[in-house]
Amino acid sequence: MNQAYQKLFNPLPLSSKVELKNRLIMAPMTNFSSNADGTVTPEELAYYARRSKGVSMVITACTYVTENGKGFPGEFAGHTDEMIPSLQSLASAIKKEGAKAILQIFHGGRACPPNLVPNGELVSASNVGMEHLPAPRPLTHEEILEIIAAFGQTTRRAIEAGYDGVEIHGANGYLIQQFYSGHTNVREDQWGGNVENRLAFPLAVVNEVKRIVNEYADDSFIVGYRFSPEEPEENGLTMTDTFTLMEKLVEKELDYLHVSVNDFWSKPRRGADESKTRIEWILEKVNNRVPVIGVGGIYSAKDAQKAFESDISLLALGRELIIDPDWVQKIESGKEEEIITLLDKEKQEELVVPDPLWNAITNAPGWFPGV
Repeated sequence: MNQAYQKLFNPLPLSSKVELKNRLIMAPMTNFSSNADGTVTPEELAYYARRSKGVSMVITACTYVTENGKGFPGEFAGHTDEMIPSLQSLASAIKKEGAKAILQIFHGGRACPPNLVPNGELVSASNVGMEHLPAPRPLTHEEILEIIAAFGQTTRRAIEAGYDGVEIHGANGYLIQQFYSGHTNVREDQWGGNVENRLAFPLAVVNEVKRIVNEYADDSFIVGYRFSPEEPEENGLTMTDTFTLMEKLVEKELDYLHVSVNDFWSKPRRGADESKTRIEWILEKVNNRVPVIGVGGIYSAKDAQKAFESDISLLALGRELIIDPDWVQKIESGKEEEIITLLDKEKQEELVVPDPLWNAITNAPGWFPGV
């Protein structure tokens, strides 16, 4: 291996009992490829296994914790105990190849397609709708408590299914973020209003997940949290809001924080100046108190090397691991010049990508390099 890339392969202890073999992980990516009943398909298992050999950790596509939280067609389910064998098959496929398996748990809230949820009824913190979707119904206090409990129960299922951890999906405008955002949460009760009240739901989910982990798992079980640093809307989240959230999350002694951005080097809009990238600001505020995962637009070995100059703890690879599933191994064996950075549209079978995901990629020009 070229010594310039050694930092990518340094082990990282996440806790007293868990060490990641390197700093490279597979990012969570929706693949639209599960069965209609929410079970994982053989095609998905093959897709994940193909990408689990080099990375130290695989974060799965999101799984919904309640029936009314399904956000995507072909999303696999984690909302009932009947799904444990399905969840187990995926954990086993990942772990067999040497990577830690992390289940991302999620509720889509107002972003769910109406045809995927009971009675087509969308729910959220408030009745603030999205373009092209019906306005959601504000959740009652009792329903909020039920969803918090559901995050815990899906965590229990992950433990029983053999996962090494869970990632709480508090990013990308889904339900947890909808509660924290001043744009989507205009409630006037204990779950909304000031920043402290808007934080109540995200932190309650964290507390419940950790409570379940303490009850059902040992202290090697990983709990991470993914967040989006900003929103474009006038009352949406700013970097200042994100710094507040991060402080609360650091206090919860999570195993990692995962920043969701499309471009690793993107600059802030509001709440911090442009002297640093969003990720550099986040790293400064976290100040090495918890590992931070960065992501976004990493294709070549030099891209990764540049990203690690920011002192990021871990780097998540998404699109690039679809384009070249052997990316990590090529760098490790000194063959980084052989890395492929443009999707070859003739190689679906060789790349082991299920039809629904392949169709989504090839019908979305600009999403992947080469498409």
